[in-house]
Amino acid sequence: MLRWLGRPRLSFVRAPQLPAGPWVPDRAAAASPSASAPGRTSVTPLPLSYMVFDGPAPQPPLVFLHGLLGSKGNFRAIARALVQRSGRKVLTVDARNHGESPHSPTMSYEAMSLDVQRLLHQLRLPKCILVGHSMGGKTAMTLALQQVSAVRQFLLTNLVEAEGRYVWRVNLEAISHHMANIMGFPVFHAPYPGPTLFLAGSDSPYVSSEDYPEIERLFPEAEIQYIPGAGHWVHADKSQEFITAICNFLLLP
Repeated sequence: MLRWLGRPRLSFVRAPQLPAGPWVPDRAAAASPSASAPGRTSVTPLPLSYMVFDGPAPQPPLVFLHGLLGSKGNFRAIARALVQRSGRKVLTVDARNHGESPHSPTMSYEAMSLDVQRLLHQLRLPKCILVGHSMGGKTAMTLALQQVSAVRQFLLTNLVEAEGRYVWRVNLEAISHHMANIMGFPVFHAPYPGPTLFLAGSDSPYVSSEDYPEIERLFPEAEIQYIPGAGHWVHADKSQEFITAICNFLLLP
């Protein structure tokens, strides 16, 4: 297990170019074993639930991936603000076993990465900016490292009423069974060579100087920024600074 990846963090990724025609899961990606689940040989991608916030700009849209026990509604206000600031279309997505996305007994970063790839192909989005928080950040990082040759650029409400009673929308059973996988990270040897931004709160312990060597190994072009006065939920603690950091990154060549 990689120690620096064994803790949640915020990261952003530009998704890879996806092939035209019928979508087929990447066999190599699906077969990639993680440190906490050796021997995994297959993953079935699921259709994810999502919301769209339309913007007029022709540039690739932003796609937000939430953290553990979150939902696509977590970034609703941020999405609207980014549409106004950047003009880009923004999507927010429910991960498997969360929100309105399907449940599955499988809960790994390989599986969640393939779910996102399936969604991007379904929506005919050959390019986008993936914005992931915590578990969603690790999903974005997994996608980047799986598709290292194709990736262009790296940015590093659960209770509902049903049938007269309140139930959890998250699949707590599957999540609890795979908590070691969620807190860990798949093993990767080839680095992602593109521009990278790790964005963290200054009051959060999840990105420290101890993590820098491993960040530099997997993301050699990484830049690490801290937002003063923010904790782990940096997008909630300092939303305007968070939005500005994303917009500044979008201006990079």
